[in-house]
Amino acid sequence: MSGSGEGRQKQSLGRSAPLLGVALLLLAGWFGWSAVEQWRQQASGDSLAQARDEAVQGVQRAASGQLQQLQQHLKGDRVQQALQAGDAAAAAQALRESWSGVEQVDVLTAGLAEAYADAATFGYARLALLETVLTQNKPGLRVVRDGGGNRLGLAAPVQLGALGPAVVYVRQPLLRLTGPLDQVRAPSSGFLSLRQGSHDIVAQGDSSLADSAEAMARPVQGTPLRLTASAPNIDPGPLGLSALPSAIVALLLAFIAVLLVVGRERLPKSLPLPSRRGAVAEADQGPTLRESLQMAAPAAPVADPANAEAGAAPAVPPPVDVPAGIFRAYDIRGVVGTELNARTAALIGQAIGTVALEQGLREVVIGRDGRLSGPELSASLAEGLRRAGCSVIDIGLAPTPLVYFAAFHLRTGTCVAVTGSHNPPEYNGFKVVIGGETLSGDAITDLYQRISEGRLTQAGEPGDYQQREVAADYIRRIADDVQLDRPLKVVADAGNGVAGAFAPQLLEAIGAEVIPLYCDVDGTFPNHHPDPSEPTNLEDLVQTVKRFGADLGVAFDGDGDRLGVVTGEGKIIYADRLLMLFAADVLMRNPGAMVIYDVKCTGKLSDHVLRNGGSPLMWKTGHSLMKAKMRETDAELAGEMSGHFFFKERWFGFDDGLYAAARLLEILAQREETPHEVLEELPDMVSTPELKVPVAAGTPHALVAMLVAAAQSPDNPYVGGRLSTIDGLRVDFPDGWGLVRASNTTPVLVLRFEGNDEAALERIQAIFRSQLQGVLGGTALGF
Repeated sequence: MSGSGEGRQKQSLGRSAPLLGVALLLLAGWFGWSAVEQWRQQASGDSLAQARDEAVQGVQRAASGQLQQLQQHLKGDRVQQALQAGDAAAAAQALRESWSGVEQVDVLTAGLAEAYADAATFGYARLALLETVLTQNKPGLRVVRDGGGNRLGLAAPVQLGALGPAVVYVRQPLLRLTGPLDQVRAPSSGFLSLRQGSHDIVAQGDSSLADSAEAMARPVQGTPLRLTASAPNIDPGPLGLSALPSAIVALLLAFIAVLLVVGRERLPKSLPLPSRRGAVAEADQGPTLRESLQMAAPAAPVADPANAEAGAAPAVPPPVDVPAGIFRAYDIRGVVGTELNARTAALIGQAIGTVALEQGLREVVIGRDGRLSGPELSASLAEGLRRAGCSVIDIGLAPTPLVYFAAFHLRTGTCVAVTGSHNPPEYNGFKVVIGGETLSGDAITDLYQRISEGRLTQAGEPGDYQQREVAADYIRRIADDVQLDRPLKVVADAGNGVAGAFAPQLLEAIGAEVIPLYCDVDGTFPNHHPDPSEPTNLEDLVQTVKRFGADLGVAFDGDGDRLGVVTGEGKIIYADRLLMLFAADVLMRNPGAMVIYDVKCTGKLSDHVLRNGGSPLMWKTGHSLMKAKMRETDAELAGEMSGHFFFKERWFGFDDGLYAAARLLEILAQREETPHEVLEELPDMVSTPELKVPVAAGTPHALVAMLVAAAQSPDNPYVGGRLSTIDGLRVDFPDGWGLVRASNTTPVLVLRFEGNDEAALERIQAIFRSQLQGVLGGTALGF
């Protein structure tokens, strides 16, 4: 009986071994096919990157060649004689005749009066080219809408005899710039385009990938152009494995299958088989097929996001060194390359994902501003979030308020904006919202601690990734609520920040006539720094408003969450006075509502809110701190001197420069007076803008603490003043006030002063000056 039972076991196993071998071979084929497919997709991506680089070089050569030819032809004898004689028409004709194939040549005086007389017909792109060349005093080019289509526009500064500075404009066929692209062939599965601003000049490949093309963008140096590219995401293999682990598993499975099918025939027939009971027990104790596959797959290194694959097996990450200084009071921000890179961005994403998942939140919206480092950091951020197990919704190029809006609109409550805000081009960073709360202070410090200690969630399989377009929904949502009672002519200055891609369209949608200024998105910010709180950054806006006879000028910062305003007469209206106008409007519909303002705002604001039936509250500076206070107090409106405005009435309570501009135009269009007259009615005092005194890193808060201690001592130097220490030291006198506080973002002391008249202003400044000199010594104060 025993021999008969063993025989049946042998026969059964003999029959099942080939079947199991075939099954393993099929699995091996599945893993092998996945590995080959991933390698094919990777090769396609590499081919696309190579095509992009070839295109960059080709367009760069073409652009440089065209500019060199322009300069050479300008040196021609006939051209120079005409220019020296001040004969613009003769100079244009001489240049046109000496340069074959040129479509049009114009010579215009530096005032550009002919262009501004009918700017819409002349073309804003041409006008922007000429203004840029005159400002930078060197030749330049850009793609312009001229001659019934896209053309290559060239320009160079010249001297037009006794008429003084002038500019030469040359229109060329676009092919002279884009010709090299005809020699470049991108994979049909990818997308490649020559892009200026948000417009694709020439494109090839799968246009459905256009929205994600900035991720592989490369600039064409010396021009406003860039080559953008996008390849489809590489699909992970079975169990989320990448190509190499899939290939290894395929080989292992194939080897085992061969042993089962072939090797068994070579086993000695006298080899004893275990009893049925022993066989079952051993089978129960052995690993399952899934466990075997997971053990066979090597875990990807966690500490290096650049090399880790999205579906790698989880491992406990070791502690990681990241710069503590980039984790600021309101956000995360640093210099790209030295303090912030793709690896750090992935770790930050993983930390954010860890916190979000702990709160039961899985979907995260991400978007980025127009900085050159944005695509790489955004992609790495998404990788880190997915590693933690979060699903990422990427809305691409977007102002920070649009990212906030998407979190509400898509019902995620969680978002990250990749932005350097108003900082110089070499900076970038992250503004983080989790569960509707903007992270600040300890919450941001916690992200740093999680990364440095290695306390990061690592999912067994990566979270989903998808791209969404929400800009149209954002504009429609505002335009459905805000419409102007009468049209207003507005100049919109985006400072080449990301707001330029959206603000003109939004303001036109609510009924305004918009004149765009520096609305081409350019992360180098070639015209002026995108910070509307600095008066020097509004000089071009003032001149343009006057030149076009516009009703108003609005300016936005680098990520579109702040607003600056100038009147038709060119007067700057600071944000605290704008908040008065907003408060009066909101309080008409919400009597008794709370209005919050920061410590840098005018002393007249509190009285204005009270007179209009509201409840004023002064609070700390900082967009995240203001939003937290709004939630705590259920305030309908808040604002900061820096230009952040927060509307809860009819909106979502986050800071939004574009929406604030729409609400401002709505109020002004309801009045019969001109916008200048309406804004002039607001209470005003003699005041300074924000003054910034540089100090040693790490010392601002200690210095302010010394000033506060002196103010609270028995020898209080601020006799007759009311002290406020909620954020630095503010002293309110009957005829004005002064403030000194430590910046939470840069090593400076921020000061501001206001008085009923010049004498009061000088007296208050003198008091603060004497106290500051006591702690700063010979440091120049600037006032």
